[in-house]
Amino acid sequence: MDNLKFRIILNKIFEFLIFIFAFFLLVPLFLIIFMIIQKGISVINFEFIFSTEIPQFGSKEGGILSNILGTLLIVIVATAISVPIGIATGTYLSENRKGKITFIIQWCVDILQGIPSIIFGLVIYLWVVKTTGKFSGFSGSLALGFMMLPVIVKTTEETMNMIPAGFKEASIALGVPYYKTIIKIVIPTSLSGIVTGVLLGVARVSGETAPLLFTAYGNSFFNIDMGKPIASLPHLIYYYATSPFAASWDVAWGASFVLVTIILCLNLITKLAVKKWKVQF
Repeated sequence: MDNLKFRIILNKIFEFLIFIFAFFLLVPLFLIIFMIIQKGISVINFEFIFSTEIPQFGSKEGGILSNILGTLLIVIVATAISVPIGIATGTYLSENRKGKITFIIQWCVDILQGIPSIIFGLVIYLWVVKTTGKFSGFSGSLALGFMMLPVIVKTTEETMNMIPAGFKEASIALGVPYYKTIIKIVIPTSLSGIVTGVLLGVARVSGETAPLLFTAYGNSFFNIDMGKPIASLPHLIYYYATSPFAASWDVAWGASFVLVTIILCLNLITKLAVKKWKVQF
């Protein structure tokens, strides 16, 4: 009986420690969000969101519509680049768990995951910007696409490894070709995990600034041509936050609020999509 009481007390202590650690984990998050809302929401108005004229240094007049559209375009193209490659690579690693090629791919993915973001920007600058002789939104998407790859590959592989072997075996036993089994059974069943991986990748790159400084560069005028320098929210936040003018700091806080709001909305949409598509094993 005493042993049972001791185990109950120990369990309560452990639960309390988990609660404390979780609380301390959430406190910095809420403090950051609170500061962004407090300083950024006062700047938000119709003109700030929908005006295509970027504010000049030291002035609040103008808006960030071109930066919002630029960020969305860069991230969308980066996702279009990385998702097919990431899903195909993750599928290969899941279906071929041993072998030299698998080891090399896993090793490359692990290294890619640990490379600092500024290195991606520098490499794409040398590969694309120097070669073409101009900055462009596409080069920025290429840098962010490479950054997203490890996350998508890992989540795709781990999700597919959780699928019961009976799913594939039943499909193949019914005479379904192997490639159709992968396309129509394995990938749809893994869709919730794959979408989560894409979300994590998008969340990681949406606020990246360093790669865009070397590639997309930024633009003081409204532009949605991915073949030219294009404005983005992280680029605007970086330059306006380092400005000596208080008005520019307010613009940076407002842009930060918009960027965090976009990422939050993306998370909520993805959560709803995952809930709808989730397959119960």
